[in-house]
Amino acid sequence: MDNSVTEIKSLGGNLWNVAQADERIVELMVQRYNLPYIMAKILVLRGVNVDEVPAYLDPKIQNLMPNPFVLKDMQKVSQRLAEAVIKKQKVAIIGDYDVDGATSSSVLMLFLRAVGLEPLIHIPERDEGYGPSKKAVDDFKAQGAEVLVTVDCGTTAFEVLEYATSQGMEVMVIDHHEAEASLPKIFGVVNPKRLDEDNDYPYLRYMAAVGVVFLTVVAINRELREKGFYKADIKEPDLMKWLDLVALGTVCDVVPLKGLNRAYVKQGLKVMANRGNLGLTALIDKAGLTETPSAFHLGYVLGPRINACGRVGESYMGNKLLCETNSYQADLMAEKLCEFNVQRKDIEAYVMLSAIEILEGNPNKYPIAFVYAKDWHQGVIGIVAGKLKERYNLPSFVMSIEDDEVKGSARSIPQVDLGALVMAAKEKGILTKGGGHTMAAGFSLTEDKIEEFYEFAGQYVVEKIGGEALTPTIEVDATLDAMGINFELADYLEKLEPFGAGNSEPKLLLKNVRVSKSSIVGVGHVRCILSSANGGSLKAMAFRVADNEIGKALLQAKGDTFDVIGVLRKDNWQGRNNLQFIIEDIRKPV
Repeated sequence: MDNSVTEIKSLGGNLWNVAQADERIVELMVQRYNLPYIMAKILVLRGVNVDEVPAYLDPKIQNLMPNPFVLKDMQKVSQRLAEAVIKKQKVAIIGDYDVDGATSSSVLMLFLRAVGLEPLIHIPERDEGYGPSKKAVDDFKAQGAEVLVTVDCGTTAFEVLEYATSQGMEVMVIDHHEAEASLPKIFGVVNPKRLDEDNDYPYLRYMAAVGVVFLTVVAINRELREKGFYKADIKEPDLMKWLDLVALGTVCDVVPLKGLNRAYVKQGLKVMANRGNLGLTALIDKAGLTETPSAFHLGYVLGPRINACGRVGESYMGNKLLCETNSYQADLMAEKLCEFNVQRKDIEAYVMLSAIEILEGNPNKYPIAFVYAKDWHQGVIGIVAGKLKERYNLPSFVMSIEDDEVKGSARSIPQVDLGALVMAAKEKGILTKGGGHTMAAGFSLTEDKIEEFYEFAGQYVVEKIGGEALTPTIEVDATLDAMGINFELADYLEKLEPFGAGNSEPKLLLKNVRVSKSSIVGVGHVRCILSSANGGSLKAMAFRVADNEIGKALLQAKGDTFDVIGVLRKDNWQGRNNLQFIIEDIRKPV
């Protein structure tokens, strides 16, 4: 597949790539399924084969979920947890303090409750550090725990988990983080990223932890069914009712929305719309969300509020809210999470401004954003790293120096695998702890190693991308005239949802459109009308641009013509039924 690359920087500082699809396949899709040309082209660009179109547009979990036993250790882990249920043994769970951790621990906890157990639960506070700790193990031991399960953590927690084993617990990990060549010497490790996995189902490797937990719950449930556990007085739970939590964790962990992940989210959003989970329902209402939840709302409205409790509040509250059975208590906790989120925004704004001042006030030897300070709240460094990555299009490393340890978070660009970088630095003894994914990682080190880590990370990135920052590129799916935008096209594009990592919202290029009636609305947003020479016109909005080159050009345009990139959305605000083009970038016509 070729890309049409325009080597002209836009007003947003980007290059534009207009993707070219195989026209024969596009035409075949158009004819077989009576699709609009643009829709067929986008499907081809997404790698969808002609015969896969119906399944892609309506993904079904049962068609995509393999036998859970394809994962190493899944059979023995699910059999052991089924045994714990039957024998009513005490099971303890250790989770993580982010949304994936909260949903992972909640799905397992809700299932175990549904089959008669009341598991112990521990979500570490930020100052305790990521993953299991000896203190948590000792507390569980004192409470009589016989089985310990870590979710969204534990794959590289050798010392603590082997200590738990020495205390007489049978320990198992359900995780999705990068693994090392060796694994902890414990009962079992279920992780699709184990280096000894067969990879017969490659899409399992990019499940969020909550997706792996759900697969494990399916396996445990099957074991219980086969052992005759479910009888007249013990009903088999409906596992599908927890897909809302699976969808939430999957979107918020920014894993690719492909294959099974996409089906999880598509079906999970339908479950969420039924408002069955009291905690989620309370959070939706407190956040002022009145429309049907979408993947956008999971990632940008609900997720940040759950994350906030782990960043600036009380880490356990995310899990507690999602497992709450009392509506009054759910309302109180949802309100508290919203308050935590306001605090988080204030703290984040301070750290972000400080980081920008450091980066733009000092020369930089390498094409990375690398900053640290002693007064930065470690709960927001991940968010700030993500925003710095977006601002500078560079791999970004943000660190908070504590009394005894430096804790850091990093976000990357596609050309640099952060998980591999962090693992390599850990193997060299530069980092004391670390792990993550291709695009995001967390790590710890001592203060005297900061400069050595800067050199290591900088040289690593230079080897991957060279010594200069890359010009960011916007990938464009299709070019069309404003005259061709209508509700039918919008309805078809909605079938491509849920949008997120690995399944981005289709970007459309409108060429030679006239900009008129532009004005500032809200806090720095610009509203305008786009019209074409053929007579088509469309309402448009560009968010948070009033003080940059894009906003200035739009506001000064008095019928000026531009090429415009953006996404098409329905505008249902306050009962409206309009179409709106969300502008992401503009340039003078080429």
